[in-house]
Amino acid sequence: MVPFGGWDMPIQYSSILNEAKAVRSGVGIFDVSHMGLVELKGLSSVEFLNKIVTADVTAMKGGRAKYTLICNEQGGIIDDTILYRLNAQHFLLVPNASNTDEIMIWLEKWKNKMQMSVNINLVTGKKSLIAIQGPSSEKILGHLLTSNPSHLRPFRCEQSYIKTFPVIVCRTGYTGEDGFELVVPSEGVVSIWKELTALGATPCGLGARDVLRLEAGLLLHGSDMDSNTNPLEAGLERFVSWNKEYFVGQEALTFIKQRESIKKIVGFKLLERGVPRNGYAILDDECNQIGVVTSGTYSQNLNMGIGLGYVPKPFSILGTIINVDIRGRNTPAEIVGIPFYKKQG
Repeated sequence: MVPFGGWDMPIQYSSILNEAKAVRSGVGIFDVSHMGLVELKGLSSVEFLNKIVTADVTAMKGGRAKYTLICNEQGGIIDDTILYRLNAQHFLLVPNASNTDEIMIWLEKWKNKMQMSVNINLVTGKKSLIAIQGPSSEKILGHLLTSNPSHLRPFRCEQSYIKTFPVIVCRTGYTGEDGFELVVPSEGVVSIWKELTALGATPCGLGARDVLRLEAGLLLHGSDMDSNTNPLEAGLERFVSWNKEYFVGQEALTFIKQRESIKKIVGFKLLERGVPRNGYAILDDECNQIGVVTSGTYSQNLNMGIGLGYVPKPFSILGTIINVDIRGRNTPAEIVGIPFYKKQG
């Protein structure tokens, strides 16, 4: 167990490799109740959120989910979140644990500044979040839900029940595999967790979660992006709705888009044995530092060291050879496409 975003979180239950393998080949479950859970309701909820996040909230139908960004006035990424529209005027926003307090302050600030009629309520602690991930997740979840999860498409959500507990079922995740996330009453989370493990789900910790998300090329806020990084540098431009009338950071991002980005995030694979880690220097062929590793690991599934990092744009071309300084040893690596891993089928 380690401190993480103000919570005590498990690094692993058995072993990181076994847990990651369980998700890729069967089903694993993660207690992600540390994530922020923010409910937004009210007559102005759609208008308000449309000005706060980069996604087009007006285009979202009930029962839909979107990955979206919250940017500051300079276009920096304060957080990346999932937004669920439960019905016409009821939304659930899921920020990262370490950013939840900052996001709550940000939401209240703009609510008051815009004088919007919206209720903002932090329900983290009252409700818990379980992620069920892997090719067998639909089958296992089908034994518990009163609804049929097979008809729920990716980035859709619905209300259901497990026994007497009301749950929000979302076909989302952070592993690159098919899977679901359940928002459940905290008084029922232990019971539901035990039901899932009894059906064969493998408990997984932060270690496996980080390996899986990196294999899938999914960025981690605080490592691969922060408030000093904009969506264009981070390869997240597709999550910005440029045609909206207004959102916070829009003017700055429009200006940035008109200029050529100086740096760009890339994926790389090591060509020799080694494990790249956050903070390691990225070097050119003359051993000059050109960037830094933001995330890195050894992927058992791919049998190689992989990582993400920012480099000048000329070095971002696929096939470019770079070096990573791994404890004083210059290890050659190749710029490759992201994601590193794609689920079967």
